Amino acid sequence: MPKVTVIIPAYNAMKYLPQTVESLLNQTLTDFEVLIINDGSSDGIVEWGSQITDSRIRLISQENQGTAAARNKGIVESKGEYIAFLDADDIWEPTKLEKQAQCLDDNPLVGLVDCWTAFIDENSKPTGLVMRNDTEGDVYKKVVESCDSPVCCGSSPMVRRSCFDILGLFDRESYIEDVDMWIRIATRYHYGVVKEPLVRYRQHPNNKSKDCESMLRGFRQLIEKTYSSLPTDILYLRPRSYGRLYVFLAWRAIDTKDYKQAFHYTQQAFAMYPQLILKPWFTRLNIAIAVMRFLGPDGYEKIRSFNRSLRRGLFARAT
Repeated sequence: MPKVTVIIPAYNAMKYLPQTVESLLNQTLTDFEVLIINDGSSDGIVEWGSQITDSRIRLISQENQGTAAARNKGIVESKGEYIAFLDADDIWEPTKLEKQAQCLDDNPLVGLVDCWTAFIDENSKPTGLVMRNDTEGDVYKKVVESCDSPVCCGSSPMVRRSCFDILGLFDRESYIEDVDMWIRIATRYHYGVVKEPLVRYRQHPNNKSKDCESMLRGFRQLIEKTYSSLPTDILYLRPRSYGRLYVFLAWRAIDTKDYKQAFHYTQQAFAMYPQLILKPWFTRLNIAIAVMRFLGPDGYEKIRSFNRSLRRGLFARAT
């Protein structure tokens, strides 16, 4: 039985998939299997897969059913003690599997171990942004309050296979099935974190996370689903969940250069959770909206590009 099963859902992903698989083959932990779930692609993935000679890699094809179904297929077919998910356009650092597997080995209460994530652009160039998650241990209340998960991205967590035996598979009806699953894990298990960037997450125009209205519907569904199963003495956290949701959507609206929509989401956030006005990150959000309003999208992008250049330089020095 392999130590780790790596599951890669793939739908017309051949532009980046070979580079993604290459990062797997460079892992310092070599006791793994890779299940590439071809979710009805039409980009030559079957022909490419037939040329792979590494016996640890298996291509499984199915009709197009979506990411949740592809992940579920991988879980059902998996043989590993631990399961790691990897999006077909992301890249792992060589020690990713080794360090996360060691964390699970050393901490029997941990069901999910995350790691930090560095952002790259379409051409694999670092943006200078690193997503850091320091939330570990018993994260249940914090996760419920935000009705979100601190997990950095879909390619960052490693999960015990037994979690899925107890909690079930990904919810195919959810728009954000990964967040739904990470929340469910937090209700029964502790979180662990490897505090260094072991994932390179690719940002490009097709990222689903920029579709604000779809995300709003998806997170509303998730919030209501989560709170429907909670004890009544914790329902006071529900407005905070909506407040944090609208803050998140405001930043996504800024990414799409729509400051009016961002301002609307900010108003909704304040209405749901007025205490947000005391949070420094809420102040930063309002400053960003003001900059875009008065300097325009181009002016805002110049300032952000300058900040990113500074971060890239600092990140390069740190590594």
